[in-house]
Amino acid sequence: MHATPDETPDRPTGDDHATTSRLPRRAFLGGVGVAVMGVATAGGAGAFQRTSPPSTGMSGAAIPAADMDPLDLLQRMLSFDTQNSGQGGKTRPHAEMLKAVWERAGVPAEIIDTPQPDNVHLIARIPGTGDAEPLLILGHSDVVPVERENWDVDPFAGEVVDGEIYGRGALDMKGANSAMISALLRHLDEGAQFDRDIIVLTDCDEEAGSYGSGWLAENHWDKIDAGSVLTEGGWFLAQSDKTTPMLITATRQDNVYFNLDISATGTATHSSKPMPDDSAIVTLSRALATLGEWEAEVRLTDVTREYFEALGKATSDRRLAAAIRLMLKARSQRSLERAAALVVKHSDYPYLHRALLRTTHAFVIQEAGYKENVIPSEATTRVNCRGIPGGEKPREFLAEVRRLLKGKDVEVTLVGNEGESEEEALARLDETWATPPADLDTDLWRALSSASEATYEDTLFAPALFEAGTSLGPWREKGVPGYGVYPYVLSNEQLIGMHGNNERIFVEALKQGADFMYEVFGAMRV
Repeated sequence: MHATPDETPDRPTGDDHATTSRLPRRAFLGGVGVAVMGVATAGGAGAFQRTSPPSTGMSGAAIPAADMDPLDLLQRMLSFDTQNSGQGGKTRPHAEMLKAVWERAGVPAEIIDTPQPDNVHLIARIPGTGDAEPLLILGHSDVVPVERENWDVDPFAGEVVDGEIYGRGALDMKGANSAMISALLRHLDEGAQFDRDIIVLTDCDEEAGSYGSGWLAENHWDKIDAGSVLTEGGWFLAQSDKTTPMLITATRQDNVYFNLDISATGTATHSSKPMPDDSAIVTLSRALATLGEWEAEVRLTDVTREYFEALGKATSDRRLAAAIRLMLKARSQRSLERAAALVVKHSDYPYLHRALLRTTHAFVIQEAGYKENVIPSEATTRVNCRGIPGGEKPREFLAEVRRLLKGKDVEVTLVGNEGESEEEALARLDETWATPPADLDTDLWRALSSASEATYEDTLFAPALFEAGTSLGPWREKGVPGYGVYPYVLSNEQLIGMHGNNERIFVEALKQGADFMYEVFGAMRV
């Protein structure tokens, strides 16, 4: 069926979706759950409503309202299963849908095939006047796998429940992609022209795989060469009511990613005659229990210190503010550790703030055994670690873990690249650790700051460290400034859903985040 400008194009069958009333751009999100309880089902028209007669996109045709509605666009994105279990995902159908969105707006878009079938990148380019260097919007299309049995809803249906939209990728990062793309389309619908080319890259293999942004940069740098990059990252945090904006952040630096393997050996024998004192699994478990109860020491850097200073000013919780003041004034490691523990205790986002204070370690994969009547001779656990640039070096953390587990009869191995020695891997990590944060004296940073002021009135805006990682590596290596935002206010429960079960965001937060992105791009209009 041919879609009229106000119909929802390219939506898979069974596409009835919930729409909600629209909050003014400057409105806070307080009471968002109540505001969206009266959800109505609309089969085709998006929630975005024009307040003036439609203009035309670059093609001369009106852009469908559904494409400019971040909820409608996100629901279409979520309907595509782009799970990446470690070897890339099937992203072509998702890319073809988005390519059609861009083409309806008259924006040239190109699918870039990788050597892996159906695992593709999508690049759209909005031509500008060339007065400024291109801006690249970097969003990934692949998502981590789901445990379907642990979800309350279909993770690929984009269902709205009590004012929250559920789905794998709703937060990370199809929600951000939707907010950014729909905001750009609104500008194009108004006939806008920008002072620079805006390149929108929807990449693959961000979660894992061989053909991500590094492969793309090596093979197609001319298509993604830019003067600045905006991707996933900074969190929009709420006060204790979980909805009122408290602190808007954009990240200027990513944590350092590395893995350790903890392994143990024992005697392989028949399971009918266990040897508790010579069991690889038992030995490994005892060592992991020790490591699980341990935390690396707190290390504050200029970036994290500035973030916590802003958090202390932004929070309405006096206990948290007092704990942050104590932490920032600490003169000894002991007092720093005690104050940091109070910060985590009083924070509404304890796991996030714990991760911004120290190198973290998480037990992620365990391997042992192959048959139920055989006691295995080996057992290994993969430990994923994230180090703070300018804080504790990965080599220092590795030495601490080895010291902690000395005498536990386990081996601690740094996982390097293929053919890389441990010292070569540590030297590589040292270089990443020393990468400076992105410069804040850029027009993109100023656009982010002014957009926060316009959209989240009286809410503090601050730079931050991203506790995770992004696809920014190829641009950072060339000295291109890159920043990150997830442009929607989140509760701690929603934050936990990232890479977890029942991943979701507030519908109204998504819409307000799209307004934020509209303001960011508005700073680049001529």
